[in-house]
Amino acid sequence: MKRKDFVQGSKDSLAIVIGYFSVSFTFGIVAAQAGITPAVATFMSLTNVTSAGQFAGLNLIFAQSSYFEMILTQLIINLRYGLMSLSLSQHLDQNANTLKRLAIAFANTDEIFAVSVSRPGKVSSSYMAGLEIWPVISWAAGTFFGAFANNLLPAAVSSALGIALYGMFVAIVMPVARERKSVAGAAVFAAVLSLAFHYLPVLKNVSSGFSIIICTVAASAVAALFFPIPEDDGGDA
Repeated sequence: MKRKDFVQGSKDSLAIVIGYFSVSFTFGIVAAQAGITPAVATFMSLTNVTSAGQFAGLNLIFAQSSYFEMILTQLIINLRYGLMSLSLSQHLDQNANTLKRLAIAFANTDEIFAVSVSRPGKVSSSYMAGLEIWPVISWAAGTFFGAFANNLLPAAVSSALGIALYGMFVAIVMPVARERKSVAGAAVFAAVLSLAFHYLPVLKNVSSGFSIIICTVAASAVAALFFPIPEDDGGDA
């Protein structure tokens, strides 16, 4: 392992580490409110490393959804990680063998992908190790402390932290939605469709798992249909 690259990756991961701890702390609180023990909640974070997928999973656990709904929901929500890992694999140096690539893909999140591909040239597996190890540890540690602290915090504080993730998603989507009509249109359509599944007599009988799946696929299809990304003419991909 190249020590210099590992140290640089560790430095570049600092902002991600801080952000992950705060979000996973909230996940730990919500998991504890669902009756999940701190140990199990921490194991979930350590083996998943996906905020949207884990929170969606908690909603399905709340609703006592089937395993099929859980699997299909996680597949759709986390499908982007497979695409990002394929893209990142083209950015790794030649010393990254198959085993290292699998390990890198396991912890390849949105933020880690953005940092790694923004670096000029190829990145080493040592750099990726430094970039990924600390965020994963922070994600698991934040979950544990959040689940453990749930019984110690006042009910008002726990409830407030329980909606922090939704505030984070709004903060992520809004700046992009202001610049791109496609993102704004997809977000509004998904929100309206979600409300329909919650309030309309027939649709509200659909389980939460399948409603998440339908809203995700439908919003993506509408965005692709009405706001297609134009292909480059002649240039390299």
